[in-house]
Amino acid sequence: MRSYLEFEKPVADLEGKVQELKILAEGGEAVDVEDEISRLQEKADQALTDIYERLSPWQKTLVARHPDRPHALDYIGGLITDFTPLAGDRKFSEDNALIAGFGRFRGQSVAVLGQEKGNDTESRLKRNFGMARPEGYRKAVRIMELADRFDIPVLSFVDTAGAYPGIGAEERGQAEAIARSTSACLDLQVPNVSVVIGEGGSGGAIAIATTNHVAMLEHSIYSVISPEAGASILWRDSTRAQDAATNMKITAQDLQELGVIDEIVSEPIGGAHRAKEIVVDRAGQSVEAALKTYGAMTREDVRKHRKEKFLRIGRQLP
Repeated sequence: MRSYLEFEKPVADLEGKVQELKILAEGGEAVDVEDEISRLQEKADQALTDIYERLSPWQKTLVARHPDRPHALDYIGGLITDFTPLAGDRKFSEDNALIAGFGRFRGQSVAVLGQEKGNDTESRLKRNFGMARPEGYRKAVRIMELADRFDIPVLSFVDTAGAYPGIGAEERGQAEAIARSTSACLDLQVPNVSVVIGEGGSGGAIAIATTNHVAMLEHSIYSVISPEAGASILWRDSTRAQDAATNMKITAQDLQELGVIDEIVSEPIGGAHRAKEIVVDRAGQSVEAALKTYGAMTREDVRKHRKEKFLRIGRQLP
């Protein structure tokens, strides 16, 4: 059964009526309802289009967090062949929130990093809702260093509310692990490409998204802090999350204008969760084009490009 967001209620009502009529038709009712089904479906499609053409930043936040939205494993499964995950940071333990390994992307060897939230209660607990601990970021560093040594590009799928803020994570050096992962991204002499597929939250996202090419799905978000936490700090009122989302410039459209990201990957009408295969393929096209561009550069030029790109952020508009 499809899950609807609060602002999608008009669409939910119309599609609910369509389903009722389809059940009547399947039950062999004498009344011909095909014309009515077509009329209501057309009305529902138009309502969905109208809603998604004028989403507010807060509504985009809700879409980015939609439980049915495709996650890192969906992109890895749809784009990467012969994927071999590697486990552990060789220092403490394995972190299931951050997937890392090697595979092939359209015939080319790639290292893959992905923050996975999980899609049901069991997997969400296993993946810690996509919030990595220090060992996850140290595992990412291990994979990036291997990729650099063997001249293999790095591909990252970003989807996290942020790094895990638990006491144990802080005791094991969460901030230091994030800083070293960010530094490893910057030091790579091979192309690295990232796609923000849902939430790009704080340093937890930056740790694997400091890349030559940063793409964002149309209705994803990327911010230094969640709107709720930002509202709590600015106004001491988490219920003002909608105001924070608007003022923080967290949408793909805002961030492209500010020069923080490089590309927006369009989503199907109604969001990525309504057509997962389509959006996975579109993300793949973006990655393929970026890898082709940066793959033609020398190792030193790749690193220089990345460094200069991030130094420009906040200093001048693109």
